[in-house]
Amino acid sequence: MAEPTRRSGELTLTELLRWGWRQLTSMRTALVLLLLLALAAIPGSVVPQEDVDSVKAAQWQEDHPTLTPVYEALGLFDVYSSPWFAAIYLLLVVSLVGCFVPRIAVYARAVRAQPPATPRRLDRLPDHASYRTDLPPEEVLGRARTALRGHRIRADGDDGSVAAERGYLREAGNLLFHVSVLVVLIGFAIGSLLGYRGGVILVVGNGMSNNLTQYDEFEPGSLFTPDDLDDFYLDVDDFDVEWITSGRAQGQAQGFVSHVSYAAGGGEPEDYDLRVNHPLSIGDTDVFLIGHGYAPVITIRDGNGDVAYSGPTIFLPEDQTFQSVGVVKAPDARPQQIGLEGWFYPTYAFTQETGPFSVFGDAQNPAISMQAYVGDLGMDLGTPQSVYALDKDDAELVTEGDGSMFRVDLALGDTVDLPGGQGSVTFERLERWNKIQISQTPGKWIALTGVVLGLVGLCGSLFIRPRRSWVRAREDGQGTLVEVAVLDRAGGDDVSAALGELVTALKDDPKEPS
Repeated sequence: MAEPTRRSGELTLTELLRWGWRQLTSMRTALVLLLLLALAAIPGSVVPQEDVDSVKAAQWQEDHPTLTPVYEALGLFDVYSSPWFAAIYLLLVVSLVGCFVPRIAVYARAVRAQPPATPRRLDRLPDHASYRTDLPPEEVLGRARTALRGHRIRADGDDGSVAAERGYLREAGNLLFHVSVLVVLIGFAIGSLLGYRGGVILVVGNGMSNNLTQYDEFEPGSLFTPDDLDDFYLDVDDFDVEWITSGRAQGQAQGFVSHVSYAAGGGEPEDYDLRVNHPLSIGDTDVFLIGHGYAPVITIRDGNGDVAYSGPTIFLPEDQTFQSVGVVKAPDARPQQIGLEGWFYPTYAFTQETGPFSVFGDAQNPAISMQAYVGDLGMDLGTPQSVYALDKDDAELVTEGDGSMFRVDLALGDTVDLPGGQGSVTFERLERWNKIQISQTPGKWIALTGVVLGLVGLCGSLFIRPRRSWVRAREDGQGTLVEVAVLDRAGGDDVSAALGELVTALKDDPKEPS
Protein backbone atom coordinates (compact mmCIF):
# COMPACT_ATOMS: atom_id res chain seq x y z
CA MET A 1 0.00 0.00 0.00
CA ALA A 2 1.45 3.34 -0.97
CA GLU A 3 2.19 5.84 1.77
CA PRO A 4 0.03 8.97 1.70
CA THR A 5 1.75 11.91 0.13
CA ARG A 6 2.19 15.12 2.08
CA ARG A 7 0.65 18.23 0.63
CA SER A 8 2.84 21.23 -0.10
CA GLY A 9 3.35 23.40 2.98
CA GLU A 10 1.99 20.78 5.39
CA LEU A 11 4.10 20.27 8.54
CA THR A 12 4.77 16.90 10.09
CA LEU A 13 4.25 16.45 13.81
CA THR A 14 8.01 16.51 14.37
CA GLU A 15 8.40 19.73 12.40
CA LEU A 16 5.46 21.29 14.24
CA LEU A 17 6.92 20.39 17.63
CA ARG A 18 10.33 21.72 16.58
CA TRP A 19 8.74 24.98 15.40
CA GLY A 20 6.80 25.30 18.67
CA TRP A 21 9.96 24.70 20.69
CA ARG A 22 11.84 27.38 18.74
CA GLN A 23 9.02 29.84 19.38
CA LEU A 24 8.85 29.01 23.10
CA THR A 25 12.61 29.30 23.62
CA SER A 26 13.06 32.54 21.71
CA MET A 27 14.12 35.69 23.53
CA ARG A 28 10.94 37.45 22.38
CA THR A 29 8.75 34.78 23.99
CA ALA A 30 10.75 34.91 27.22
CA LEU A 31 10.25 38.68 27.42
CA VAL A 32 6.53 38.33 26.69
CA LEU A 33 6.16 35.68 29.42
CA LEU A 34 8.09 37.85 31.85
CA LEU A 35 5.71 40.71 31.09
CA LEU A 36 2.71 38.40 31.50
CA LEU A 37 4.04 37.23 34.87
CA ALA A 38 4.33 40.84 36.02
CA LEU A 39 0.80 41.60 34.80
CA ALA A 40 -0.54 38.41 36.43
CA ALA A 41 0.89 39.53 39.77
CA ILE A 42 -1.08 42.79 39.71
CA PRO A 43 -4.36 41.22 40.95
CA GLY A 44 -2.39 39.81 43.88
CA SER A 45 -1.58 43.37 44.92
CA VAL A 46 -5.03 44.83 44.24
CA VAL A 47 -7.41 42.07 45.33
CA PRO A 48 -7.15 40.94 49.00
CA GLN A 49 -5.45 37.55 49.12
CA GLU A 50 -6.86 34.87 51.40
CA ASP A 51 -3.42 33.53 52.28
CA VAL A 52 -2.18 36.99 53.27
CA ASP A 53 -5.18 38.53 55.03
CA SER A 54 -8.21 36.28 55.14
CA VAL A 55 -10.14 38.85 57.18
CA LYS A 56 -9.78 41.57 54.57
CA ALA A 57 -10.58 39.07 51.81
CA ALA A 58 -13.74 37.98 53.61
CA GLN A 59 -14.76 41.60 54.13
CA TRP A 60 -14.19 42.34 50.43
CA GLN A 61 -16.32 39.34 49.44
CA GLU A 62 -19.10 40.48 51.73
CA ASP A 63 -19.00 43.99 50.24
CA HIS A 64 -18.97 42.73 46.62
CA PRO A 65 -21.40 39.79 46.41
CA THR A 66 -21.76 40.11 42.62
CA LEU A 67 -18.07 40.07 41.76
CA THR A 68 -17.07 37.47 44.33
CA PRO A 69 -18.18 34.36 42.34
CA VAL A 70 -16.37 35.67 39.25
CA TYR A 71 -13.17 36.36 41.21
CA GLU A 72 -13.35 32.96 42.88
CA ALA A 73 -13.72 31.23 39.51
CA LEU A 74 -10.65 33.10 38.24
CA GLY A 75 -8.67 32.38 41.40
CA LEU A 76 -8.10 36.07 42.10
CA PHE A 77 -8.29 35.61 45.88
CA ASP A 78 -5.31 33.24 45.71
CA VAL A 79 -3.45 34.45 42.62
CA TYR A 80 -0.05 32.90 43.30
CA SER A 81 -1.51 29.41 43.74
CA SER A 82 -3.85 29.60 40.75
CA PRO A 83 -3.29 27.21 37.79
CA TRP A 84 -2.97 30.02 35.25
CA PHE A 85 -0.28 31.79 37.28
CA ALA A 86 1.61 28.50 37.69
CA ALA A 87 1.33 27.88 33.93
CA ILE A 88 2.91 31.26 33.11
CA TYR A 89 5.58 30.61 35.74
CA LEU A 90 6.53 27.18 34.36
CA LEU A 91 6.46 28.34 30.74
CA LEU A 92 8.81 31.20 31.64
CA VAL A 93 11.23 28.78 33.33
CA VAL A 94 11.22 26.45 30.31
CA SER A 95 11.61 29.40 27.93
CA LEU A 96 14.57 30.79 29.86
CA VAL A 97 16.32 27.43 30.03
CA GLY A 98 15.77 26.77 26.33
CA CYS A 99 16.88 30.31 25.53
CA PHE A 100 20.19 30.60 27.35
CA VAL A 101 21.50 27.01 27.31
CA PRO A 102 22.19 27.12 23.52
CA ARG A 103 23.64 30.62 23.95
CA ILE A 104 26.04 29.30 26.59
CA ALA A 105 27.30 26.71 24.11
CA VAL A 106 27.74 29.40 21.45
CA TYR A 107 29.53 31.65 23.94
CA ALA A 108 31.86 28.81 25.00
CA ARG A 109 32.92 28.33 21.36
CA ALA A 110 33.39 32.09 20.94
CA VAL A 111 35.62 32.26 24.02
CA ARG A 112 37.88 29.53 22.67
CA ALA A 113 37.98 31.03 19.18
CA GLN A 114 40.70 33.40 17.99
CA PRO A 115 39.96 37.03 17.12
CA PRO A 116 39.04 37.53 13.46
CA ALA A 117 41.92 37.95 11.03
CA THR A 118 43.01 41.43 9.98
CA PRO A 119 40.89 42.77 7.10
CA ARG A 120 42.72 43.43 3.82
CA ARG A 121 41.54 47.06 3.64
CA LEU A 122 41.73 48.66 7.10
CA ASP A 123 41.12 52.06 5.53
CA ARG A 124 37.49 51.05 4.85
CA LEU A 125 36.69 50.79 8.54
CA PRO A 126 35.01 53.83 10.17
CA ASP A 127 37.85 54.52 12.63
CA HIS A 128 41.30 54.03 11.14
CA ALA A 129 44.65 55.77 10.88
CA SER A 130 47.97 55.27 9.08
CA TYR A 131 51.49 56.70 9.31
CA ARG A 132 55.07 55.90 8.31
CA THR A 133 57.98 55.24 10.59
CA ASP A 134 61.64 54.23 10.37
CA LEU A 135 61.12 51.36 12.83
CA PRO A 136 61.13 47.87 11.34
CA PRO A 137 57.76 46.15 11.07
CA GLU A 138 58.72 43.54 13.70
CA GLU A 139 59.33 46.23 16.33
CA VAL A 140 56.06 47.99 15.50
CA LEU A 141 54.16 44.73 15.87
CA GLY A 142 55.96 44.07 19.14
CA ARG A 143 54.85 47.48 20.41
CA ALA A 144 51.30 46.62 19.25
CA ARG A 145 51.29 43.43 21.28
CA THR A 146 52.51 45.37 24.33
CA ALA A 147 49.93 48.15 23.86
CA LEU A 148 47.15 45.62 23.44
CA ARG A 149 48.05 43.70 26.56
CA GLY A 150 44.83 42.48 28.18
CA HIS A 151 43.29 41.82 24.76
CA ARG A 152 43.11 38.41 23.18
CA ILE A 153 45.79 38.36 20.45
CA ARG A 154 45.39 36.25 17.33
CA ALA A 155 47.97 33.49 17.36
CA ASP A 156 49.05 33.66 13.71
CA GLY A 157 50.83 36.93 12.98
CA ASP A 158 52.70 35.81 9.86
CA ASP A 159 50.81 38.26 7.64
CA GLY A 160 52.58 41.26 9.20
CA SER A 161 49.66 42.25 11.41
CA VAL A 162 48.30 41.93 14.93
CA ALA A 163 44.62 41.26 15.53
CA ALA A 164 43.25 41.68 19.04
CA GLU A 165 39.83 41.60 20.71
CA ARG A 166 38.50 42.37 24.17
CA GLY A 167 35.11 42.53 25.90
CA TYR A 168 34.24 38.83 25.90
CA LEU A 169 32.71 39.26 29.35
CA ARG A 170 29.92 41.46 27.95
CA GLU A 171 28.10 38.42 26.59
CA ALA A 172 28.86 36.63 29.87
CA GLY A 173 27.04 39.50 31.62
CA ASN A 174 24.03 39.03 29.35
CA LEU A 175 23.98 35.29 30.04
CA LEU A 176 24.44 35.84 33.77
CA PHE A 177 21.47 38.20 33.80
CA HIS A 178 19.26 35.58 32.14
CA VAL A 179 20.52 32.90 34.52
CA SER A 180 19.77 35.21 37.45
CA VAL A 181 16.12 35.48 36.42
CA LEU A 182 15.91 31.69 36.48
CA VAL A 183 17.64 31.57 39.88
CA VAL A 184 15.12 34.07 41.30
CA LEU A 185 12.23 32.02 39.93
CA ILE A 186 13.69 28.84 41.43
CA GLY A 187 14.13 30.61 44.78
CA PHE A 188 10.50 31.69 44.81
CA ALA A 189 9.39 28.21 43.77
CA ILE A 190 11.34 26.59 46.62
CA GLY A 191 9.84 29.06 49.09
CA SER A 192 6.33 28.36 47.79
CA LEU A 193 6.74 24.59 47.92
CA LEU A 194 8.64 24.11 51.18
CA GLY A 195 7.68 27.21 53.16
CA TYR A 196 4.55 28.55 54.77
CA ARG A 197 2.93 31.80 55.79
CA GLY A 198 0.53 32.25 58.67
CA GLY A 199 -1.10 35.07 60.56
CA VAL A 200 -2.38 35.55 64.07
CA ILE A 201 -3.93 38.49 65.93
CA LEU A 202 -2.68 38.74 69.50
CA VAL A 203 -4.15 41.00 72.14
CA VAL A 204 -1.34 42.82 73.97
CA GLY A 205 -0.48 40.80 77.04
CA ASN A 206 -1.18 37.47 75.35
CA GLY A 207 1.01 35.09 73.39
CA MET A 208 1.17 31.98 71.26
CA SER A 209 3.18 28.82 70.76
CA ASN A 210 4.20 27.91 67.24
CA ASN A 211 1.76 25.16 66.34
CA LEU A 212 -1.04 24.98 63.82
CA THR A 213 -3.85 25.41 66.36
CA GLN A 214 -2.61 28.89 67.28
CA TYR A 215 -2.90 30.44 63.84
CA ASP A 216 -5.89 32.43 62.63
CA GLU A 217 -4.85 31.78 59.04
CA PHE A 218 -2.25 29.40 57.65
CA GLU A 219 -1.09 28.86 54.07
CA PRO A 220 1.40 25.96 53.73
CA GLY A 221 3.47 25.10 50.68
CA SER A 222 2.69 21.95 48.74
CA LEU A 223 5.62 20.05 50.30
CA PHE A 224 5.40 21.58 53.78
CA THR A 225 4.77 19.35 56.79
CA PRO A 226 3.93 20.38 60.40
CA ASP A 227 7.26 18.86 61.49
CA ASP A 228 8.97 21.78 59.72
CA LEU A 229 7.58 24.27 62.27
CA ASP A 230 10.25 25.71 64.57
CA ASP A 231 9.63 25.14 68.26
CA PHE A 232 9.16 28.49 70.03
CA TYR A 233 6.67 30.64 71.88
CA LEU A 234 6.04 34.37 71.51
CA ASP A 235 4.44 36.81 73.97
CA VAL A 236 3.37 40.38 73.16
CA ASP A 237 4.26 42.15 76.41
CA ASP A 238 3.62 45.77 75.48
CA PHE A 239 2.90 48.01 72.54
CA ASP A 240 3.87 51.61 71.81
CA VAL A 241 2.61 53.85 69.03
CA GLU A 242 3.43 57.44 68.09
CA TRP A 243 0.70 59.60 66.56
CA ILE A 244 1.08 62.59 64.26
CA THR A 245 -0.62 65.45 66.09
CA SER A 246 -0.46 68.22 63.49
CA GLY A 247 -0.36 68.84 59.76
CA ARG A 248 -2.18 67.11 56.94
CA ALA A 249 -1.35 63.65 58.33
CA GLN A 250 -2.77 64.45 61.77
CA GLY A 251 -4.24 61.40 63.43
CA GLN A 252 -2.14 58.83 61.59
CA ALA A 253 0.21 56.41 63.31
CA GLN A 254 3.76 57.61 62.71
CA GLY A 255 5.51 54.58 64.10
CA PHE A 256 4.74 51.65 66.32
CA VAL A 257 6.73 48.96 68.08
CA SER A 258 5.68 45.74 69.76
CA HIS A 259 7.77 44.68 72.75
CA VAL A 260 7.84 40.90 72.62
CA SER A 261 9.54 38.10 74.51
CA TYR A 262 10.27 34.71 73.00
CA ALA A 263 12.10 31.48 73.65
CA ALA A 264 13.15 28.86 71.11
CA GLY A 265 13.30 25.15 71.84
CA GLY A 266 12.95 25.51 75.61
CA GLY A 267 15.79 28.04 75.80
CA GLU A 268 16.02 31.16 77.90
CA PRO A 269 13.49 33.93 77.15
CA GLU A 270 14.77 36.89 75.16
CA ASP A 271 13.29 40.33 74.49
CA TYR A 272 12.91 41.99 71.11
CA ASP A 273 11.40 45.22 69.79
CA LEU A 274 9.35 44.13 66.81
CA ARG A 275 8.86 46.88 64.22
CA VAL A 276 7.55 47.11 60.69
CA ASN A 277 10.25 45.92 58.24
CA HIS A 278 12.40 44.75 61.16
CA PRO A 279 11.38 41.11 61.57
CA LEU A 280 12.40 38.79 64.35
CA SER A 281 14.24 35.66 63.16
CA ILE A 282 13.85 32.52 65.24
CA GLY A 283 15.67 29.61 63.62
CA ASP A 284 14.37 29.43 60.05
CA THR A 285 11.23 31.41 60.92
CA ASP A 286 10.65 35.13 60.43
CA VAL A 287 8.14 37.04 62.58
CA PHE A 288 6.72 40.30 61.18
CA LEU A 289 4.57 43.02 62.73
CA ILE A 290 2.13 44.01 59.99
CA GLY A 291 -0.73 45.78 61.76
CA HIS A 292 -2.43 46.87 64.95
CA GLY A 293 -5.80 47.99 66.23
CA TYR A 294 -8.18 48.14 69.20
CA ALA A 295 -9.91 45.40 71.15
CA PRO A 296 -12.67 46.83 73.37
CA VAL A 297 -13.46 44.61 76.36
CA ILE A 298 -17.23 44.11 76.19
CA THR A 299 -19.44 42.26 78.64
CA ILE A 300 -22.89 40.97 77.64
CA ARG A 301 -25.38 39.88 80.29
CA ASP A 302 -28.44 37.96 79.14
CA GLY A 303 -32.08 38.31 80.19
CA ASN A 304 -31.38 36.21 83.32
CA GLY A 305 -28.62 38.57 84.45
CA ASP A 306 -25.86 36.02 83.77
CA VAL A 307 -22.63 36.92 81.98
CA ALA A 308 -22.98 35.39 78.50
CA TYR A 309 -19.84 36.94 77.04
CA SER A 310 -16.93 38.98 78.39
CA GLY A 311 -13.55 39.67 76.85
CA PRO A 312 -11.56 41.71 74.35
CA THR A 313 -13.14 41.80 70.90
CA ILE A 314 -11.06 42.44 67.80
CA PHE A 315 -12.30 45.45 65.81
CA LEU A 316 -10.78 45.89 62.35
CA PRO A 317 -9.71 49.43 61.35
CA GLU A 318 -11.33 50.82 58.22
CA ASP A 319 -9.33 54.03 57.73
CA GLN A 320 -6.35 55.99 59.01
CA THR A 321 -8.33 57.30 62.01
CA PHE A 322 -8.75 53.66 63.14
CA GLN A 323 -12.51 53.86 62.99
CA SER A 324 -13.11 50.11 63.26
CA VAL A 325 -15.82 47.56 62.60
CA GLY A 326 -16.49 44.56 64.79
CA VAL A 327 -18.89 41.82 65.81
CA VAL A 328 -19.70 40.42 69.27
CA LYS A 329 -21.49 37.07 69.66
CA ALA A 330 -23.03 35.64 72.83
CA PRO A 331 -24.31 32.17 71.82
CA ASP A 332 -24.84 31.14 75.46
CA ALA A 333 -27.24 34.00 76.24
CA ARG A 334 -30.70 33.05 77.46
CA PRO A 335 -33.51 33.05 76.62
CA GLN A 336 -32.13 34.08 73.18
CA GLN A 337 -28.69 34.41 71.68
CA ILE A 338 -27.40 38.00 71.46
CA GLY A 339 -25.25 39.49 68.72
CA LEU A 340 -23.78 42.97 68.27
CA GLU A 341 -22.54 44.54 65.06
CA GLY A 342 -21.16 48.03 64.63
CA TRP A 343 -18.37 50.51 65.04
CA PHE A 344 -15.66 51.53 67.44
CA TYR A 345 -14.47 55.16 67.42
CA PRO A 346 -11.08 55.86 69.10
CA THR A 347 -11.78 59.59 69.30
CA TYR A 348 -15.54 59.94 68.95
CA ALA A 349 -17.11 62.97 67.30
CA PHE A 350 -20.55 63.73 65.86
CA THR A 351 -22.04 66.18 63.41
CA GLN A 352 -25.53 66.37 61.95
CA GLU A 353 -24.09 66.23 58.43
CA THR A 354 -21.84 63.18 58.79
CA GLY A 355 -23.11 61.43 61.90
CA PRO A 356 -20.61 59.70 64.22
CA PHE A 357 -16.96 59.47 63.17
CA SER A 358 -13.45 59.32 64.62
CA VAL A 359 -11.23 62.39 64.32
CA PHE A 360 -8.04 60.82 65.64
CA GLY A 361 -6.40 57.40 65.71
CA ASP A 362 -5.39 57.65 69.35
CA ALA A 363 -7.99 56.57 71.91
CA GLN A 364 -8.73 60.01 73.39
CA ASN A 365 -12.52 59.63 73.52
CA PRO A 366 -13.30 55.95 72.83
CA ALA A 367 -16.90 55.01 72.09
CA ILE A 368 -18.88 52.12 70.64
CA SER A 369 -22.02 52.32 68.51
CA MET A 370 -23.58 48.98 67.56
CA GLN A 371 -26.85 47.38 66.58
CA ALA A 372 -28.15 44.45 68.63
CA TYR A 373 -29.73 41.25 67.34
CA VAL A 374 -31.44 38.44 69.23
CA GLY A 375 -32.39 34.98 68.03
CA ASP A 376 -30.57 32.19 66.24
CA LEU A 377 -27.08 33.33 65.18
CA GLY A 378 -26.44 30.08 63.30
CA MET A 379 -23.73 28.97 65.70
CA ASP A 380 -25.38 25.67 66.76
CA LEU A 381 -25.25 24.09 63.31
CA GLY A 382 -21.58 23.14 63.43
CA THR A 383 -20.84 25.19 60.32
CA PRO A 384 -17.63 27.28 60.61
CA GLN A 385 -18.27 31.02 60.93
CA SER A 386 -16.04 34.02 60.63
CA VAL A 387 -15.60 35.83 63.93
CA TYR A 388 -15.84 39.07 61.96
CA ALA A 389 -19.27 38.40 60.42
CA LEU A 390 -22.69 38.04 62.04
CA ASP A 391 -25.27 35.60 60.64
CA LYS A 392 -28.53 37.61 60.85
CA ASP A 393 -30.74 35.43 58.67
CA ASP A 394 -32.62 33.96 61.64
CA ALA A 395 -32.02 36.80 64.09
CA GLU A 396 -34.20 39.80 64.84
CA LEU A 397 -33.01 43.38 65.08
CA VAL A 398 -33.56 44.81 68.57
CA THR A 399 -35.71 47.97 68.52
CA GLU A 400 -37.32 50.23 71.08
CA GLY A 401 -40.74 49.33 72.48
CA ASP A 402 -42.43 51.60 69.94
CA GLY A 403 -40.52 50.03 67.05
CA SER A 404 -38.06 52.90 66.64
CA MET A 405 -34.32 52.35 66.11
CA PHE A 406 -32.25 51.22 69.06
CA ARG A 407 -28.45 51.39 69.19
CA VAL A 408 -25.93 50.30 71.79
CA ASP A 409 -24.03 53.60 72.20
CA LEU A 410 -21.36 53.31 74.89
CA ALA A 411 -18.54 55.45 76.18
CA LEU A 412 -15.78 53.81 78.19
CA GLY A 413 -17.27 52.37 81.41
CA ASP A 414 -20.92 52.76 80.32
CA THR A 415 -23.66 50.11 80.45
CA VAL A 416 -26.79 50.01 78.30
CA ASP A 417 -29.83 47.82 78.94
CA LEU A 418 -31.41 46.08 75.97
CA PRO A 419 -35.15 46.79 75.52
CA GLY A 420 -37.64 44.23 76.78
CA GLY A 421 -35.34 42.94 79.54
CA GLN A 422 -33.25 40.99 77.03
CA GLY A 423 -29.98 41.79 78.75
CA SER A 424 -27.32 44.52 78.97
CA VAL A 425 -24.03 45.51 77.37
CA THR A 426 -21.04 47.09 79.18
CA PHE A 427 -17.92 48.71 77.71
CA GLU A 428 -15.44 47.65 80.40
CA ARG A 429 -12.03 48.84 79.13
CA LEU A 430 -9.90 49.12 76.02
CA GLU A 431 -7.01 46.92 74.94
CA ARG A 432 -4.79 46.78 71.84
CA TRP A 433 -4.04 43.99 69.39
CA ASN A 434 -1.14 43.25 67.03
CA LYS A 435 -1.34 41.42 63.70
CA ILE A 436 1.65 39.08 63.50
CA GLN A 437 2.76 37.29 60.35
CA ILE A 438 4.94 34.22 60.77
CA SER A 439 6.61 32.59 57.80
CA GLN A 440 9.33 30.30 56.55
CA THR A 441 10.83 31.05 53.14
CA PRO A 442 13.54 28.45 52.44
CA GLY A 443 14.40 29.84 49.01
CA LYS A 444 14.86 33.48 50.00
CA TRP A 445 18.67 33.35 49.93
CA ILE A 446 18.57 31.67 46.53
CA ALA A 447 16.29 34.46 45.27
CA LEU A 448 18.57 37.09 46.82
CA THR A 449 21.59 35.46 45.16
CA GLY A 450 19.72 35.63 41.86
CA VAL A 451 19.06 39.34 42.34
CA VAL A 452 22.76 39.99 43.07
CA LEU A 453 23.81 37.94 40.05
CA GLY A 454 21.33 39.90 37.95
CA LEU A 455 22.86 43.21 39.05
CA VAL A 456 26.38 41.94 38.32
CA GLY A 457 25.32 40.66 34.91
CA LEU A 458 23.47 43.88 34.09
CA CYS A 459 26.50 46.00 35.03
CA GLY A 460 28.71 43.77 32.88
CA SER A 461 26.43 44.03 29.85
CA LEU A 462 26.16 47.83 30.24
CA PHE A 463 29.76 48.82 31.00
CA ILE A 464 31.95 46.23 29.28
CA ARG A 465 32.67 47.44 25.75
CA PRO A 466 33.57 44.75 23.18
CA ARG A 467 36.23 46.13 20.85
CA ARG A 468 38.46 44.79 18.06
CA SER A 469 41.79 46.32 17.13
CA TRP A 470 44.13 45.68 14.20
CA VAL A 471 47.66 46.83 13.47
CA ARG A 472 49.44 46.09 10.18
CA ALA A 473 53.03 47.06 9.47
CA ARG A 474 54.84 46.53 6.13
CA GLU A 475 57.72 48.06 4.21
CA ASP A 476 56.75 49.97 1.05
CA GLY A 477 60.11 51.41 -0.13
CA GLN A 478 59.62 54.68 1.81
CA GLY A 479 59.87 53.14 5.27
CA THR A 480 57.38 51.16 7.27
CA LEU A 481 53.71 51.85 6.59
CA VAL A 482 51.65 51.30 9.74
CA GLU A 483 47.86 50.92 9.46
CA VAL A 484 45.69 50.94 12.56
CA ALA A 485 41.93 50.40 12.96
CA VAL A 486 39.60 50.04 15.92
CA LEU A 487 36.03 48.73 15.75
CA ASP A 488 33.46 49.13 18.53
CA ARG A 489 31.05 46.17 18.38
CA ALA A 490 28.43 47.62 20.74
CA GLY A 491 28.22 51.28 19.77
CA GLY A 492 28.39 54.29 22.03
CA ASP A 493 32.09 53.99 22.91
CA ASP A 494 34.67 56.71 22.18
CA VAL A 495 36.53 54.75 19.53
CA SER A 496 38.46 57.76 18.21
CA ALA A 497 40.12 58.27 21.60
CA ALA A 498 41.07 54.59 21.77
CA LEU A 499 42.46 54.80 18.24
CA GLY A 500 44.54 57.84 19.16
CA GLU A 501 45.96 56.15 22.27
CA LEU A 502 46.91 53.05 20.28
CA VAL A 503 48.65 55.12 17.57
CA THR A 504 50.52 57.11 20.22
CA ALA A 505 51.76 53.89 21.85
CA LEU A 506 53.04 52.61 18.48
CA LYS A 507 54.94 55.72 17.30
CA ASP A 508 58.55 56.32 17.99
CA ASP A 509 57.81 60.10 18.24
CA PRO A 510 54.10 61.07 18.58
CA LYS A 511 52.54 62.79 15.58
CA GLU A 512 48.94 63.33 14.52
CA PRO A 513 47.61 60.37 12.52
CA SER A 514 47.04 61.05 8.86
